[in-house]
Formats: sequence, structure tokens, C-alpha cells
Amino acid sequence: MTVTRFAPSPTGLLHLGHAYAAKVAHDLAHEHHGKFLLRQEDIDSSRVRAEYDGATLEDLRWLGLQWDGEILRQSSRAAAYAKAFSTLKKRKLIYPCFCTRKQIHAEIDSSMGAPHGASEHLYPRTCLGLDTNQASQRIASGEAHAWRLNAEKAATVHGALSFHDLRFGDITVDASVNGDAILSRKDIGTSYHLAVVVDDEFQEITHVTRGDDLLPSTHIHRQLQAILDYREPTYLHHACVCDENGKRLAKRDEAKSIRQLRDSGLSPVEIFEMAERSLNQ
Repeated sequence: MTVTRFAPSPTGLLHLGHAYAAKVAHDLAHEHHGKFLLRQEDIDSSRVRAEYDGATLEDLRWLGLQWDGEILRQSSRAAAYAKAFSTLKKRKLIYPCFCTRKQIHAEIDSSMGAPHGASEHLYPRTCLGLDTNQASQRIASGEAHAWRLNAEKAATVHGALSFHDLRFGDITVDASVNGDAILSRKDIGTSYHLAVVVDDEFQEITHVTRGDDLLPSTHIHRQLQAILDYREPTYLHHACVCDENGKRLAKRDEAKSIRQLRDSGLSPVEIFEMAERSLNQ
């Protein structure tokens, strides 16, 4: 059975891009007589608001995108994320990082041999070689830290990987695309990368549909799936809805929110037509 999901974060109102993303997942599931599931990615309590949770459900219903079954909320899934994190830790595929964003940017900027392009923004692995005992002492003292995947070591464990995208075809996994990404933060206990992989497995998602801005993230997601012995879903990284300047919409783009478009008198059909016209302008 085809199972898709729409997984917004209740940190703002849904916008035109969300409407399109939800419809892609909804239509793919229903074309194959499958299930369309809803997940609320609400683990960041500092940004999540109850009113946005309710608004998300109301907007989806108004758009005619009814989900199947119960809503999964990441805020109730801490134990599942901790179990996956423990597996990675036992296999020594993660390491603690005490660097602040300011320190990371400073080290990148000061490196005379820093590469150019997208990779120049990757974490420079500053904390990878820290003494284990010293790192443990710093953690015990309460020093702020995150946990990062040792991407190179992980690649030696899982070997060659690929994933299939319905739009882009077969893609070979490159462990260097995301570098040593954060998998857990002290304040939240997990990260987007780890949580989404754990939840997709739990909900038995067969087709992951999302914007093509998240295509690079799929490389690390496939790594985690392989390490944790999870199933491999099929992907569809669709085009993103953009504004008149070609910039991908964000929740701060209130003029494009479903709520405001609806209040202006537009129908769901007109909103979806607007989204189609706005794809990667």
C-alpha cells in the first residue's frame, strides 16, 4: 500500500507552498488507493504554538485534504528518538560538539584552504578529535553541546547507497553533502534529520514527498536508514512554490498564507491553481 505524509511544523500559518506540498502527498496516496498521513513536527517547544496547530488542521480540511488515521505529533515521540540515538552512540558513529555557530563560522572564515561552494558551509569537524574523557567531563559539567554524525565513518559501515526519486531518477548517496550534521541537541534531544527518519519508519511511509530544497537532506536520511536497518522509501522531491522574485516561500510570507488567501475570497481550486503558477518562477 502506498503511504505518504504531510509533516508541517506548527510554528506559523500554512502558506501556498504548504498547500501544494500537502496536495502532492495527498493525491499520490489516493491515486494508488493508499493512505495520506499527517504528522506535526512540534519538537521545538520554543517556537511551536497551539494556535498554529489548530490552524493547520482547519486549513487542510478547508482545502479538502483530509488525512487518514490519527495525527502523529513528534512531541510524543522522545523515547523513539532516544532509542535510535542510543543505537548510533553504541556503534560510535556520533560525537559531541561544543562549538557555537559563531565559532564554526570563524573557523571556516579563517581557513586559508577552505573550499568554495556549498561545502564551505559544512561543519569543519573541530570536535571530532576531542579526548573522550575530556568530552565526557564537559558534558557532565553541563556545557552546551550537540551530537553530530561522523559521516565518513558511517559511510564505511553502510557501504554504497542510493535512492530513487520519481522526478530525478536514481541518485548515489554522497556522505559529504551534509558533512557531520547534528542529530541531537541538548535542548530538544533530537534533530530534524533523526526524527524524520525514525517517524517515516514508524508510520511505514512508502513515498516521501517534499520540496526539492530538501533533496540534499536525503543523503543523510538514507545513511541513517541503512545504519538503523530501516526500510528505504521512494522519494519525490517536487518543485517549490516561489514568490514573484523566485524565492521559496517561508512562513513569514503572510500575504501567501492559506488563511489570508481564503479570507480574500479565493476558493481551494483557485489556491491550487495559484500554487501551480508559482512553481520555481
